[in-house]
Amino acid sequence: METFDHTPVLLSEVLELLYPEPGARILDCTVGLGGHSKALLECNSDSTLVALDADQQNLNRAKNHLEPFGDRVDFFHKNFIDVTEQQLGTFDIIFADLGISSVHLDDPQKGFSFRNDGPLDMRLDQSSGITAAEHISQSSEEDLANTFYHFGEIRQSRKLATAVKQALPKTTLELSTLCEDLFGFRAKNILPQVFQALRIAVNAELDALQVLLQIGPTMLNTGGKLGIISFHSLEDRMVKQTFRSLSTPEIDDTTGQVSKEAPFTLVTKKAVKPTEEEVEVNPRSRSARLRVLQRI
Repeated sequence: METFDHTPVLLSEVLELLYPEPGARILDCTVGLGGHSKALLECNSDSTLVALDADQQNLNRAKNHLEPFGDRVDFFHKNFIDVTEQQLGTFDIIFADLGISSVHLDDPQKGFSFRNDGPLDMRLDQSSGITAAEHISQSSEEDLANTFYHFGEIRQSRKLATAVKQALPKTTLELSTLCEDLFGFRAKNILPQVFQALRIAVNAELDALQVLLQIGPTMLNTGGKLGIISFHSLEDRMVKQTFRSLSTPEIDDTTGQVSKEAPFTLVTKKAVKPTEEEVEVNPRSRSARLRVLQRI
């Protein structure tokens, strides 16, 4: 059986804030290697889990990891953006860890990391869609500049897009070298943003998150909780704004009084961050932010 040294981020905080009651029905939208799900299922003996993941390889690894729970777990090779097709019902806990797993980052064939040379792929689901190299080839220079600006928050996005379109890199090393030649000593800070931007575009990550934020709350039972871990400001901003809107009551324009109570409440008034101890043990957890919403 394939094994991994897997450290779920913010695990103690997730358990504290999302601790399932006996018989709870749990939906993990991004099961990954199954670390968070395993811990949630271990809280009691009769909770059940529906596990989704866009990556079939990760889903297979999660099946191995969660095998001791038997028929308490159902697995679906799905991105949450397609969740409406499944008619999964309602849940007491809905959870999503939006980060890329260590398996993705450490596997050169996935093409997610500028630290390893490999094909410029970046697809979470390598059975469908176009690669990052194909995305570059098929995008106009303007569209590519918008990708770098909006998804990577890169100021010199047009300069970068021009160079990338001219070079049409096919590997992570080619793209990294291009950025180093273009930005010099600043490349080490810009490279993560470049790879982030392409990854978000290739996997339509913000579209999937938008669907989760629209549909997820409607799938909660009374008292149910939606917890989302994000890893960059674009995601966290979307989660923060949606959770704030859903938990804000309607105010009568004339009287200034509450005309309709909010159907949700914020469990986390501000984002929960990893402790210094966790960051020291797992540096990749540094940018993790957890927010939790509850249906009243």
